[in-house]
Amino acid sequence: MAHLVAVLALEGAIAFELGIPARIFGNAKDDAGRPLYQVATCTLDGGPVATSADFRIAVDHGPELLERADTVVLPASHDSDPDLADAPFTPELAAALRRIRPGTRLMSICTGSFLLAAAGLLDGRPATTHWRYTELFARTFPKVLLDPDVLYTDDGDILTSGGVAAGVDLCLHVVRRDHGSAVANAVARNCLVPPWRDGGQKQYVEAPSPVTSGGTGTGTAAVRAWALEHLEEPLPLRRLADRAGMSVRTFTRRFREETGASPGQWITTQRTERARQLLERTDLTIDQVARRSGFGTGTSLRLQLRGRLDVAPSAYRRTFRTPA
Repeated sequence: MAHLVAVLALEGAIAFELGIPARIFGNAKDDAGRPLYQVATCTLDGGPVATSADFRIAVDHGPELLERADTVVLPASHDSDPDLADAPFTPELAAALRRIRPGTRLMSICTGSFLLAAAGLLDGRPATTHWRYTELFARTFPKVLLDPDVLYTDDGDILTSGGVAAGVDLCLHVVRRDHGSAVANAVARNCLVPPWRDGGQKQYVEAPSPVTSGGTGTGTAAVRAWALEHLEEPLPLRRLADRAGMSVRTFTRRFREETGASPGQWITTQRTERARQLLERTDLTIDQVARRSGFGTGTSLRLQLRGRLDVAPSAYRRTFRTPA
């Protein structure tokens, strides 16, 4: 039976965040094309709720859905600049959350983490929320181990994400955790979103849009696309800058403006993702994976995975290897 994901829609639900679980989990399928998740939406009383846009939504389920869910998702439920200190943690919401079985996986998107925190479910545990409200969150819930910068947090059975698109990253992370990179990447391709952004990436980079002159293409996208095809080769900064037709200084500045990372950081992230895919989907040795992903040696690959994922390549393969 497919894993049941219950999405709790509250009054004032933000439509984009509300639709993320259905879009991501609903696209996850096995090799035979069978759905891996069943996604259903419920409200506190089974009736329609208003969204933050100019329409209401009607659902087929009430809070009883939470009793049999394997995963429960709380999306954001407020408008653009709410007074979140007065977020409506009502007796009805408290009663609905008590229906959730022990061990059920809980996820929040954007400011949905305020509701989990208000219920006491995040005390002593890592969490994040939309960057705009992190100071308020920290003041309101001092017992929560708030990480204000990251895209999402994963503490096993409780996961939280930052604002808006970070909810996409979180759901893809869960698909990858459940079924491996091949399934998650297929979902990402179908939804036309990046297949993987590490949860430790900063959720917000306040940088101006790169300026171009004369309408000519002076960005770094073409070089990034080329680099993805040549990750196994040495990619020094000078080589990348020359390919872009820029000085090293200009290339580095524009690369950071467009990606939020330095060229070296970005390449290491892409090589790590390549290594993850090879570990999951091939029988290559650790040294072969290291060479094909651009890390050169098994020792270098081990250091990178330890530093980024806190796991050795062999242990990662045992945990996440996609079944044949």
